[in-house]
Amino acid sequence: MFARLPLYLRLVRMDKPIGSLLLLWPTLNALWIASDGRPAWSLLVIFVLGTVLMRSAGCAINDYADRDFDRHVKRTANRPLASGQIKAWEAVTVALVLALISFLLIWPLNGFTKMLSVAALFVAGSYPFTKRFLAIPQAWLGIAFGFGIPMAFAAVQNHVPPYAWVMLLANVFWAVAYDTEYAMVDRDDDIKIGIRTSALTFGRHDVLAVMLCYAATLGIYAGLGVVLRFTWPYWLGWMAALGCAAYHYTLICHRERMACFAAFRHNNWLGGALFAGIAGHYALMAC
Repeated sequence: MFARLPLYLRLVRMDKPIGSLLLLWPTLNALWIASDGRPAWSLLVIFVLGTVLMRSAGCAINDYADRDFDRHVKRTANRPLASGQIKAWEAVTVALVLALISFLLIWPLNGFTKMLSVAALFVAGSYPFTKRFLAIPQAWLGIAFGFGIPMAFAAVQNHVPPYAWVMLLANVFWAVAYDTEYAMVDRDDDIKIGIRTSALTFGRHDVLAVMLCYAATLGIYAGLGVVLRFTWPYWLGWMAALGCAAYHYTLICHRERMACFAAFRHNNWLGGALFAGIAGHYALMAC
C-alpha cells in the first residue's frame, strides 16, 4: 500500500497544486468578506484543508471518468490510471475516502453548511461526465470550483446573501476563461476522441470568448467593490488582476500550446491579486 502512495499522490495531482489554488482563492475571498476580514482560525483550517481534499477527490474521479480518453491525449497519457499503473477501483476508493474526510472536517459546522456540502459533492462528482454532452462543461466546473463561496458564507453567517451568488457567477466566468485556455492545449486530441470542450465550441472565437469571460469576472468584482464600499487596497488588487488578464491575451492570441498552458497556470496570480485586494481592504479597516 505504502509503495503505491506516490502513484496515489500523482492521481490526486499533489505534484500540481495549481488546481487547489484556483479553488482556494474564491473560497478565501468569500471567507474574508463573510467575516469582515476576521475569519476564525478553525474555519480557515477547515476550508483550506477541505478545498485541497475535495480538489484531490475531484481529480481522482475525473481520471476514473476519463480513463478511456486520457490514454489518447498526449498530456494525460502517462497519468497513473490511464497508463494502467493503478486500477479503476483504486481511483474510486481514493475519491470516496477523500470526500469522506472532507465531510468529517465540516461536521462541527452548522446544518446549512452541511447541506450545501452535499450539493457541492454532487456538482464536483458529476463534472467529469458533463464533457460528454455539455457544449461548455467549463461552466459546470466553475460552479464546482466556486461552491466554497456559498459554503463560506453559510459557515460564518448561516445564510448566503445575494451578492455571494453573484460571486459564484463571477467564478463561473473565470473558470470558463482559464479552462478554455487549458482546453486550447488539447484541442487536436479532443477533436479526435470526440470530447466536448469550450475551446471547440467557441472555435475561432476562442480568444475573444476568453477575454469576454475575464471582462465579466472583473466587471462583477468591480460591482462588488462598489456595493461593499471597498477601499483603495482592493482596487489596487483589482487593477493587478486586470493586468494579469491583459497579459493572458498576449499568451493566447497566437494559440500556441505551451503559451496557452502558461496562461492557464498564471491564473493563480489573478486570483491571488483579487484576494490580496480584499484582505488589504479589511486590514486597512482594522487599523
